[in-house]
Amino acid sequence: MIEMPPLQFAQTNGIRMGFYEAGPNTDNPPLVLCHGWPEIAFSWRHQIKALSEAGLRVIAPDQRGYGATDRPEAVEAYDLEHLTDDLVGLLDHLKIDKAIFVGHDWGGFVVWQMALRHRDRVAGVVGVNTPHTNRLWADPIELMRQRFGDSMYIVQFQDPAREPDRIFGSRVEQTFDFFMRKPMPRNDAAPAEPPVGGIGAAPNANLAFPQMVAGYDPSKDPREPILSAEEKKVFVDTFTRTGFTGGINWYRNFSRNWQRSADLDHTVRVPSLMIMAENDRVLPPSAADGMVVPDLEKYLVRDSGHWTQQEKPDEVSAKLIEWRRRRFG
Repeated sequence: MIEMPPLQFAQTNGIRMGFYEAGPNTDNPPLVLCHGWPEIAFSWRHQIKALSEAGLRVIAPDQRGYGATDRPEAVEAYDLEHLTDDLVGLLDHLKIDKAIFVGHDWGGFVVWQMALRHRDRVAGVVGVNTPHTNRLWADPIELMRQRFGDSMYIVQFQDPAREPDRIFGSRVEQTFDFFMRKPMPRNDAAPAEPPVGGIGAAPNANLAFPQMVAGYDPSKDPREPILSAEEKKVFVDTFTRTGFTGGINWYRNFSRNWQRSADLDHTVRVPSLMIMAENDRVLPPSAADGMVVPDLEKYLVRDSGHWTQQEKPDEVSAKLIEWRRRRFG
């Protein structure tokens, strides 16, 4: 298992944030790697090693609600204003003027928002699986409910009774056995309908993840795991300690984020790279169609599901290094 650099801490935006740093501290601009759900900075272990060995400075935080970072109680403390301000504070702590922000899954939503809300601190953006989407015409939770139904996991996550938190928290190893696997091959075409809130899954997709985890038997799952036993233990030990509520609270701000973004200019005006995964069921390559990003390059990772930087680590790292050097010297 690849070892992580020493854990460090920064006081930022009212919280203590844990982060990992590697590579020369003179490199400019560095890359800040932002994880998704249910992940932690450890999800970038392969890229931290590869990029730093290539002479690039790389920083990977456990974001608000995750891992070694504080987990505030208030749901509103997890909106995009807080999540992006956390990263600005991390740059301030490290005395960094601008960075290239790389985000996977929910981290992708955050890094695209960095370019909208804090453009003066952003040299470039890389979305891994997660595209930049324009502001929707209606509340995204209502649109998801209409398209996918009440059992869709993000709709379920809105429940103040927090049933999903309990299901995942009482079955931590089962949760990671379920999620951290390569997808089964499929022959069906990507959905033709536009994504809702960045979610491009087909309307008939089964996205009732809490119930699927509750009834899951890994011995009957033909999908290939992407984590070794040692790697899985890092995730299981971390989420056994922290629970899942902090990360799920990001989802509980979908409507708030939408309401508070009406006055933003949603055009991303920095050099950008979109890394897409051929077999991601929730964020398929078609979800990246029509991105409002004038300086955009797209790259497709074949034969990868949702956990792209862990399923195809060498390819993702190589593309990040190549694009970083070509665009920023």
